[in-house]
Amino acid sequence: MIRENGELRKATWDEALTRAADGFAAIRDEHGPEALGMFSCSKSTNEMNYAAQKFMRTAIGSNNIDSCNRT
Repeated sequence: MIRENGELRKATWDEALTRAADGFAAIRDEHGPEALGMFSCSKSTNEMNYAAQKFMRTAIGSNNIDSCNRT
C-alpha cells in the first residue's frame, strides 16, 4: 500500500520497491550513509544475515548492522 494525499492505495511490487529504494537513497544523500542502519533477527539464517550485511555495506555504504546473534 502507498499513501497518496492521505489515502492508501494498492501498488505494484515494482512501484513499492522503487519508492523504498528512493527513500533509502534520499536519506543517504541528505544525511550520509551512517544515518541508516539495519537490525536483523537472530532467528534468521546465516545466509539471510549475510545478505543483510552485504546490502548495508555495498548498497548503502554503512557498517551500522546488528543481528542480535549474541543472545
